Amino acid sequence: MPLFGKKAKQAKGAIDENQTISQSVTRPGEESPASNGTAKNEVTQKNEAPTPQPRPKLVFHCQQAHGSPTGIISGFSNVKELYQKIAECYDMETDQILFCTLNTHKIDMSRLLGGQIGLEDFIFAHIKSQPKEVDVTKSEDALGLTITDNGAGYAFIKRIKEGSIMDKTPLIAVGDHIEKIDGKSLVGCRHFEVAKMLKEIPKGKTFTIRTVEPMKSGFSFVGKSTGKKGSSGLGTGKQTLRISSKGEAKVEEAEEYVSMAVDKINGLLESFMGINDTDLSQQIWEAGSGKDNPHDFAMAIDNSDLQDFGFTDDFVFDLWGAISDAKSGRLAKPNIQEFSEDF
Repeated sequence: MPLFGKKAKQAKGAIDENQTISQSVTRPGEESPASNGTAKNEVTQKNEAPTPQPRPKLVFHCQQAHGSPTGIISGFSNVKELYQKIAECYDMETDQILFCTLNTHKIDMSRLLGGQIGLEDFIFAHIKSQPKEVDVTKSEDALGLTITDNGAGYAFIKRIKEGSIMDKTPLIAVGDHIEKIDGKSLVGCRHFEVAKMLKEIPKGKTFTIRTVEPMKSGFSFVGKSTGKKGSSGLGTGKQTLRISSKGEAKVEEAEEYVSMAVDKINGLLESFMGINDTDLSQQIWEAGSGKDNPHDFAMAIDNSDLQDFGFTDDFVFDLWGAISDAKSGRLAKPNIQEFSEDF
């Protein structure tokens, strides 16, 4: 029945008051706000998109190799960021760090920090010390050097062949950063660029090489890790943090056959090119591990930044042999102590 007069006004006033409070009126075909309305929909949406859980924060302990308090670093995803974090920890410039070793403060080239860090590894940063300059006469085709780099702009000497020209040269030592050749700065150059420059020096020519040695330890013992790592809850020592000069860091399980393949490839790089780079070896392995034949592997190299290295067809075939042997289980641990540099 229609409402008239005072009752109609009272009813209209009641409706206006309810609209002011709830800002909604149930219409035919709509659900009641008290039951299945907006409030419930909001709850449902929140349940469908829960707040993502933060990723575990990997924490590593470090020291300066010549002696320092223990620092704690985290939050890096590539090699350059790692060096930056170490520099920030000790209030120094990043370019003061030559290279890092794992679990030893000594200049031990077998313990160089490369593309992987075990979750329980202790990092030692080797810091710049005194520069040295010496004249060298290239009396033979090969100087006897194996060169690597730190992934952040410094190429340095990883190995000196016994009895070679550089072995007989005073002042030059394993661990030295090759800063200049004949006055030309090599800071920012990759190891293969430095190796190529040394190779192209004509036989019989005398050149000037300037190196910078790492600071030596003033004591024989550096404090070891307490074992209380922030990463210890994430797994065992078999897990590693995979890092590179670019891209994101990833925690991976260490596969023995992959490690053996990377070692074999690194041995080939050292023998044929005079360079040592586990990150590059890992990249080569990844380019070939999913391929079925050497042609596809060669195409993968040509279509990636690996083509910058200018690998010969014969060398690519040797690399494929190492990859194929690893995939089929025929690969044994390589002995890379004997090598023949060609620069």
